[in-house]
Amino acid sequence: MHVKKAGITMARGEFSGRDVARKRQRQRWLKKPWKRKKLRLKEKYDPLEGSPQAKGIVIEKKALEQKQPHSGLIKCVKIQLIKNGKLVTAFAPRSGAINYIDEHDEVTISGLGGSQRGQMGSIPGVRYKVDAVNGVDLQMLVQKRKEKPKR
Repeated sequence: MHVKKAGITMARGEFSGRDVARKRQRQRWLKKPWKRKKLRLKEKYDPLEGSPQAKGIVIEKKALEQKQPHSGLIKCVKIQLIKNGKLVTAFAPRSGAINYIDEHDEVTISGLGGSQRGQMGSIPGVRYKVDAVNGVDLQMLVQKRKEKPKR
């Protein structure tokens, strides 16, 4: 169907440019990642406030039980973030890594990589992992390539 306006024919079909663009804008809000980005939900609710890493002080060391069907203890640390004082639980990756982390140490944490700001696998409610202790990479400490500085 065409409409004449001052000698110009204007398209009014289902696939006319204006309609397609408008429909695309409406449909975008149904896409979860796009909606979260536009509403800035990560910065609002993330303890790291949108940043990839954060520093914190170790409050306590603890072991958590895995979710079903796995069994075993996951070594974790409770951390108070320096930037905003929020408490988070972080996972100490690799076996024996928890032995290199002491209370009142300064640790750097980053996201674990679970989908949609969630946890990884069978670790209950833990979204972060420890990267460094007192400025030294945790992996280097576990492999005994470096020593933790004395405070």
